[in-house]
Amino acid sequence: MNRRTFVTTAVAAGASLGAAVNSASAAEQTLSSKPFKLKYAPSLGRFKHLAGNDPIDQIRFMNEQGFRAIFDNGLKGKPAKLQEKIAATLKEFNMDLGPFVGYADFSKKSFVLPPHEMKDQIISMAKQWVEVHQRTGVKWVLAVPGRYDERLEWDYQTANVVENLKWCSDVCEKAGLVIVLEPLNPHNHPGLFLTKMPQAYQICKAVNSPSCKIVNDLYHQQITEGNLIPNIDRSWSEIAAFHLGDNPGRKEPGTGEINFINVFKHLHKKGYDGVLCCEHGISRGGKEGEQAFIDAYRACDTF
Repeated sequence: MNRRTFVTTAVAAGASLGAAVNSASAAEQTLSSKPFKLKYAPSLGRFKHLAGNDPIDQIRFMNEQGFRAIFDNGLKGKPAKLQEKIAATLKEFNMDLGPFVGYADFSKKSFVLPPHEMKDQIISMAKQWVEVHQRTGVKWVLAVPGRYDERLEWDYQTANVVENLKWCSDVCEKAGLVIVLEPLNPHNHPGLFLTKMPQAYQICKAVNSPSCKIVNDLYHQQITEGNLIPNIDRSWSEIAAFHLGDNPGRKEPGTGEINFINVFKHLHKKGYDGVLCCEHGISRGGKEGEQAFIDAYRACDTF
């Protein structure tokens, strides 16, 4: 593969990421960079212009750039042979595979319904997740508990969600798979049951299983409640993974208001070694936009 160069970024202590990205130094280094300190995980398919359409070539390219993880929301829907090939390539490069989407139907009430109505469906669904885990070794499966019920008191809905997640967790725990619940902001996704970190924390504590945790999506939580670092600390025992995206716009770090330098520094100081899925778009198209994505994470990784 051709080698390319990019401009590294000098970041003053405490400076905002936007200023860091815009104050690039003249120092240059090859794109085949040293590993990132944190496991930022681009989505499979992010670098089609720089690496081509083949998913294995894309993984190889990400590894060359220093990324130590990827994620693929659509992993469950891929053919089994391709799942296995992706897993084998990641193992070759000692890269992690972030959460795949197991359940995220925003159109219907599901986990808020009484457990006797949902048990069989939930157990069947969890068994499918375990099959993906057994083929690929992926450690996490993402679940969104669906819509809330306007006709049922909130506390009853919460109790139903807890009981339904216990059924899921029982299946997953035996296999070593962890469910990660994703709170989503009500502005982009109105009508959903799970929206905030304290709510997700309370549910995980009630389920009381090592297979029921949280994926903290910083884009969603910046919109819903902000206070990102304190909420990370308060929910720390129940967080298993992160999703990233700046706000507004849900693009790469440095395009919005979130101080990702401070957030990543905080996670590094806490010893976080899990994945941070880059679940966002890019601010520019083509190769230029894909390169800006890489540069943005280099600018963040300065602690």
